[in-house]
Amino acid sequence: MSRNTSNIQPAERIALRVNDACAVAGLSRSKLYDLMKDGRLKAIKVGGRRLILRDDLKSLLAGGC
Repeated sequence: MSRNTSNIQPAERIALRVNDACAVAGLSRSKLYDLMKDGRLKAIKVGGRRLILRDDLKSLLAGGC
């Protein structure tokens, strides 16, 4: 049985859109993009969307920005 992905809350997702990652981490969009540009935060690009794995975000925050 498939699950409707539009009903999945950001807290349940393994990959977050940039806006959702900002809300979860309490960081600004520009800070997240700076971290991605510097290579300190990994992100994948799917189509025109950047996705950040929840585990990568947790690892970054655990180590400090």
